[in-house]
Amino acid sequence: MNYRHLTEDEILQLKSQFCLADDWGKVMVAKDFATSFIHHTRFSGEVRLGVFLSEFILPGGIKKHSGLRHVTLHNVTVGNNCCIENIQNYIANYEIGHDTFIENVDIILVEGLSKFGNGVEVSVLNETGGREVLISDKLSAHQAYIMALYRHRPELINRMKAITDFYSSKHSSDIGTIGNHAMILNTGSIRNVRIGDYCRICGTCRLTNGSINSNAEAPVHVGHGVICDDFIISSGSHIDDGAMLTRCFIGQACRLGHNYSASDSLFFSNCQGENGEACAIFAGPFTVTHHKSTLLIAGMFSFMNAGSGSNQSNHMYKLGPIHQGTLERGAKTTSDSYILWPARVGAFSLVMGRHVNHSDTSNLPFSYLIEQNNTTYLVPGVNLRSVGTIRDAQKWPKRDGRTDQNKLDYINYNLLSPYTVQKMLKGRETLLNLRKASGELSDIYSFHSAKIRNSALVKGIQFYEIAIHKFLGNSIIKRLEGIHFENDETIRARLRPNTSIGGGEWVDISGLITPKSEVDILIFDIESGKINRLKHINAEFERMHQNYYTYEWTWAYDKIEEFYGYKPEEITASQICSIVEKWKEAVVGLDRMVYEDAKKEFSLASMTGFGADGSRVEKELDFEQVRGDFESNPFVKAVLKHIEDKTALGDELISRLKKLS
Repeated sequence: MNYRHLTEDEILQLKSQFCLADDWGKVMVAKDFATSFIHHTRFSGEVRLGVFLSEFILPGGIKKHSGLRHVTLHNVTVGNNCCIENIQNYIANYEIGHDTFIENVDIILVEGLSKFGNGVEVSVLNETGGREVLISDKLSAHQAYIMALYRHRPELINRMKAITDFYSSKHSSDIGTIGNHAMILNTGSIRNVRIGDYCRICGTCRLTNGSINSNAEAPVHVGHGVICDDFIISSGSHIDDGAMLTRCFIGQACRLGHNYSASDSLFFSNCQGENGEACAIFAGPFTVTHHKSTLLIAGMFSFMNAGSGSNQSNHMYKLGPIHQGTLERGAKTTSDSYILWPARVGAFSLVMGRHVNHSDTSNLPFSYLIEQNNTTYLVPGVNLRSVGTIRDAQKWPKRDGRTDQNKLDYINYNLLSPYTVQKMLKGRETLLNLRKASGELSDIYSFHSAKIRNSALVKGIQFYEIAIHKFLGNSIIKRLEGIHFENDETIRARLRPNTSIGGGEWVDISGLITPKSEVDILIFDIESGKINRLKHINAEFERMHQNYYTYEWTWAYDKIEEFYGYKPEEITASQICSIVEKWKEAVVGLDRMVYEDAKKEFSLASMTGFGADGSRVEKELDFEQVRGDFESNPFVKAVLKHIEDKTALGDELISRLKKLS
């Protein structure tokens, strides 16, 4: 924008409207500037003003014309059509975008050179230090995972810190910015904070040293009573109702409120926190806690739901709060559950009761951990048949609230993936070895510090085999979908992987499921200096995410011989038919279990509390009005449709292949 000096007449007019300036020569204005809407304003230092032509229509229908009223500006640039009024102290060292509304604020200033929250060290997982993550505007869950957990690679950590420091220094400034179309109302102090476009800050108590990365696609709301110190809030997030955050990173589309308090914690995409508190947690995507009595401390979570009163301890009153724990993706805690860290809970497991024995069930996913008489009982694989597990897997993609096209986290929602299936293969082997070592007639088997009942062990082996059949069958059917084959050799050619990448171990780096070999290559490239920018690291994570299904097939192909005993390079149409028959049996069998589990929700026992003053008939009618009937339930109908569709899919492939047999 081109600026000019004020004319003598404009200066006289401004003075008549109770305006002051330390030096009128330092007040520059836009070409079409007019003095009409500037009253009781003091100018200090270098000030640049746009034009004031438009009106704001506020809730309730009141109109306010853009302009400056009762405000002191020091080294401030004000964009076109802003309304700034009733600033109790002053605004200093800021560039304010166009069409922004600021009213009833105590103070807004930048003091000295600020990095606006970039480079702040968050002592995640270990309160006493040692796993610090440096936060930045471009921090992803996957970057943070590596920075926090790969401490056995000191050169990697030093390089990643240097990369973040470079970004932080590059974006440091002694001038803050408030974006276009922002609104700041009835707020206390804002110090060293960079505020993005379309941000809404209303009734906030204090914001210090941070960035609010709001934009037109994904505005950020910071509401009443909020206090944030040393923070970064990513696009689309909603922080409200007395939330208190200290040294925290808030990812995209997160919601924190109802007096939630957190310190030294990282919250990535779509996390929700209400009422409770968090200390030194790594909350991967979709970590949810809603209850006042819930404390999450020194733990790593993702796709997790914490029940009321869930608690963990990270010290045993010896060397202080040095212990940490992990609930792998999809784990849940019930009301009043307790875990004494260190512990590791396998993916999609349910924790019930108080556990003090440092369990590690990472290779037994989809399990229940139940406490009875201070003993942890493990029920392997049982969560595979749970209607809740299937419903969770379906709801997460629908609840992704990110509207920003530039997504920081790359999230894989698959319930069955090489990551979970490799654990089930290990889990099945573990259970078979336990049965072999202790005998098939043992009542109780010991696994680390947990106990497994005989019936649970037998069913666990069955559950894992069903899920492995389902995953490998799915992969094969998808690979052969819609293609007509002339002979066995054309089938083998189609089955051959497109790449060698994908074999071996897979990892879940906080939402991103990928071969460990790819992560190792990225780490080597960072250590060698080949990759030296945050955006380049994120680009590598995006590449891994986009190639997931290509890599997945390589892994599945390698497992065909291990699980079925068929060499894939010699496989025949009849052997494929055999695999598909087992897949069909597994899919339908698992869906039937889920169907029966859903039916429990409509049992007479579930109707307790319905039909307050009536007979059994009225109870059933009341239940039906509120919950609907079983056969009409959308989820139940979807399960039945899934059985029908998958059966047809398997039959179609078998009919194609039988022509070759």
